[in-house]
Amino acid sequence: MEIESVKCECCGLMEDCTQDYISEVKSNFDNKWLCGLCSEAVRDEVSRRKLTTVEEAVKAHVSFCGKFKDNPAVYVADGMRQMLRRRSADLTSSASKKLSRSNNTNLY
Repeated sequence: MEIESVKCECCGLMEDCTQDYISEVKSNFDNKWLCGLCSEAVRDEVSRRKLTTVEEAVKAHVSFCGKFKDNPAVYVADGMRQMLRRRSADLTSSASKKLSRSNNTNLY
């Protein structure tokens, strides 16, 4: 299974994917590769506007992403990373407290 780096044609986000997955995504989006976030935005656009074709929705989303100086996907990825770090810290803290409590009870 060969892994290839591919760039989203909307937002420019790079991902490592198998060739089979890349081909599958391209077949759904007018032979353009879209990251997961952009592909969901395009699907949403098509489902909200019954007359919009996939090609029109892709063009609209490419235009939308082009309006931003910074890549909007980077903001989403950064937010997810911060959320996961907080959750990881919370879980670590919780485990430490439980361990501390169990060690204190064994002293008596």
